[in-house]
Amino acid sequence: MQVKGRTVAMLVTLSVFATILVTMFVTDKLEEVVPVAASTSVASAATDQGTKMTEAELKQLNTVLDLLQTNYVTEIDREKLIDGAISGMMNALDDPYSVYMEAEVANRFSQSIEGSFSGIGAEVSLENGQVVVVSPIKGSPAERGGLLAKDIILSVNGESLAGLTLQEAVELIRGEKGTKAKLEVMRSGHSDAITVVLIRDDIDIETVYSDIDEQGIGLIEITQFSQNTSERFAEELAALEEKGLKGLVIDVRNNPGGVLQDVVEIAQLMMKEGTVVVQVEGRSGKRDKTYATGGEQKKYPIAVLTNGGSASASEILAGALQEGAGATVVGEQTYGKGTVQVSYNQLFDDGGLIKMTIAKWLTPKGNWINETGVTPNIVVEPPLVYSIARLNLNDDEELKEDQLSEKIRSAQIMLDTLGYSVDREDGYFSKKTSEAVRKFQKDHSLSSTGVINKQTSAKLEEKIIAFIRDKANDPQLQKAIEIAGRK
Repeated sequence: MQVKGRTVAMLVTLSVFATILVTMFVTDKLEEVVPVAASTSVASAATDQGTKMTEAELKQLNTVLDLLQTNYVTEIDREKLIDGAISGMMNALDDPYSVYMEAEVANRFSQSIEGSFSGIGAEVSLENGQVVVVSPIKGSPAERGGLLAKDIILSVNGESLAGLTLQEAVELIRGEKGTKAKLEVMRSGHSDAITVVLIRDDIDIETVYSDIDEQGIGLIEITQFSQNTSERFAEELAALEEKGLKGLVIDVRNNPGGVLQDVVEIAQLMMKEGTVVVQVEGRSGKRDKTYATGGEQKKYPIAVLTNGGSASASEILAGALQEGAGATVVGEQTYGKGTVQVSYNQLFDDGGLIKMTIAKWLTPKGNWINETGVTPNIVVEPPLVYSIARLNLNDDEELKEDQLSEKIRSAQIMLDTLGYSVDREDGYFSKKTSEAVRKFQKDHSLSSTGVINKQTSAKLEEKIIAFIRDKANDPQLQKAIEIAGRK
């Protein structure tokens, strides 16, 4: 199999998912899966390069296999041992993005490619043995429930994820539509674990949304880069330009990445012919550059919105437009995933699949952002209410004076955000907090007790969700609109 120049873009994936096993299996599309049979390229390469196992190495493995089959205390599953041996080789790479998927898991991956989207709607990876959220998907249960990028999931419905592989953890997280997933989560800035309760659901596969305001400032939001995202982006951009577009905001916050070819096609729409979009550096150190074709440098200002959930292909877009098209990146530092993976789906007769890192990608100027991310030109932090834990009170649970907890801290921040003044936001339920609760209850026709019960907490949540969804309350978006509106 030959992979040269631009062809690389059609074969590789920049999905940030550590095993391509997202909780709703939104992941790489068909064009990233390279159908290499074991009897062809890979196998012949192994022979030609002398990379097959030596007789001594094979003897070691066979000795262990024979020992287990003969003397282990119970009957063993030979197929499971072979799968474990392959997984062990992949794990020895110490690369969370290189993984072996046994037949059953690979089959679910294939189903996701064909459009099966259900679960909580959050991409996860395994980092230092911990299940870490990369980002929640727009409109998903994970986003609605307040799950954030960098959250560490400790348990699901009471079952600990400690010591599990990512595949095993995902098996616990995913589930049928309508079922409950109660997650215990550690979050930066919180001393104790918080509880996030989600109801699994179907995930919207639309990836591009657009709008334009009265001043001619357009907004295009990209939730992920799938196989038709570039076409949808081109359609929406053309529609906005027909309406007299004077400035453009591209929102890739909480976009975990996806297809390299799509992000290249999107970026080059706004870049001068011949401008470098992205560089890919392989094992030899040689860099292949992909150049923009068929587009043009836009005369109107462009701002790109990012946050810690903007990963991989999102970072390529932000870096390309920042360095190659004069765009302004606004928001927060991005995730920092600068490697390229390929999935081989015909290596094994039983349907297993291997995904592995084959290169790293760099920005037009040659910067490798792995583990550092793209730095915004203008840093804008989100309101504190965006990062707090939701309340999720039980039927008989109450928050009242002289108590101390993370839930009270969340309630205090919610109240203050909605204009109900509190004297502290440290989780101690003070008299002033009780007064703020009473005022909130009175304003919303609730029993004015000064105690937060399930009914009051539900109303608080409802009002906070409405607050967050109001674009006027989004300082990152408002700053980007301001930048895009400059002449």
